[in-house]
Amino acid sequence: MTEQVALIIGAGPGISGAFASRLVARGYNVALAARQLNRLEPLAASLNCRAYPVDVSLPNSVADLFVTIERDLGTPEVVLFNAAARFPGAITDLQPDIVAYSLQVNALGAFAVAQEAARRLLPLGRGHIFFTGATASVKGFARSSAFAMGKFAMRGLAQSLAKELAPHGIHVAHFVIDGAVASQGGERDFTADNIAGSYLAVLDQPPGAWSWEIELRSYGERF
Repeated sequence: MTEQVALIIGAGPGISGAFASRLVARGYNVALAARQLNRLEPLAASLNCRAYPVDVSLPNSVADLFVTIERDLGTPEVVLFNAAARFPGAITDLQPDIVAYSLQVNALGAFAVAQEAARRLLPLGRGHIFFTGATASVKGFARSSAFAMGKFAMRGLAQSLAKELAPHGIHVAHFVIDGAVASQGGERDFTADNIAGSYLAVLDQPPGAWSWEIELRSYGERF
């Protein structure tokens, strides 16, 4: 039986690394992609994954990544967009080029990844496209306008795609990470591993009861 393929873009040692570990344990062949390959390769090796370079701010880089993954591993049926660019600052101080780059990564990067994934999953009639969001996806904070703009846009993309692609068998879900992720802890802590467990639970949802969005926070988080 051919191994199922998963692709995690914007991969690192946090949520995406924990999700990759869970997928590998299930028998997935996992590809990790990030802008800085030299920083990604040790993590990929430790998780028994493949590492690839990508710059999500460049649509051609995203397209090339999918072509390479297909050639090396096959069509990824689980795609997680986990990339983010955050540039805090007062509205009077933010430079337009910095804001444009933030939107290029957070919004247009997510669009480019979703487009390439959808082009490959639609003929299959199945698959999963996941997006990692933040509190800023639903609530803007002071000095965080650029980040909120991008995350709000990504959430709108996810909601639209969920309605567009679900009838074709493709599950689209957006995860609001509402709280600071702890580097370590137990099952009652807001850790990357516990969050990855919730990602996996959404992956396992039956088509008759799909979620397009789920908010995740610690049981001790003040709403």
